[in-house]
Amino acid sequence: MIATYHDVRFTSDPRRKVLGRALWRYYFNRQIAPDDCVLDMGCGYGAFINEVVARRRIALDCWPEFIKYLQPGVEAVVGSAVDVGSLVKGHVDFALASNLFEHLTQIELTRSLEGLRGLLYPKGTLTVIQPNFAYAFREYFDDYTHVSIYTHVSLADLINANGFEVIEVRPRFLPFSIKSGLPVSETLIRAYLALPIKPLGKQMLIRARVKQ
Repeated sequence: MIATYHDVRFTSDPRRKVLGRALWRYYFNRQIAPDDCVLDMGCGYGAFINEVVARRRIALDCWPEFIKYLQPGVEAVVGSAVDVGSLVKGHVDFALASNLFEHLTQIELTRSLEGLRGLLYPKGTLTVIQPNFAYAFREYFDDYTHVSIYTHVSLADLINANGFEVIEVRPRFLPFSIKSGLPVSETLIRAYLALPIKPLGKQMLIRARVKQ
């Protein structure tokens, strides 16, 4: 199932590397310090974690082939995000879940958040990027592995109900997909991220920290 998904729906695409590099350079490098530990859950082809500059970089995915796409110095952890609390060792300062939680049931997501609480406590943060059903309802189930529906309201509430304090919600952060037909370049992504209003924005961003 995992292998065929990558063959059919989630094939290797150089545009992912462009997006990962742009997100690091023009957005997330302001939130991640050189001495931080960064965890990329559901890292896929490693497009984001390969670009990160940090003391420790961890990539987690249940697809074992992802390892061959990682840059030297990135630690690979093969397994489910549901079991992140037992798979990853040590404190994490910044965890990213990009286009991941919609693939989990609510029970699985609750287990994942429980594990993350232990890894991120006391000062680490969780950043979630994923389709926002409020704006992407037409395309949401074009991906046949999407099993849960979330809006920026429902997902923020679920995260808050599971031991986190939500500190930022951006209902429109990015377009739905690199397959949306829009041109993909670092220059355009940088300009888009700087816009106060995001036209065609169908992916949300939620940032949270563990409740003290």
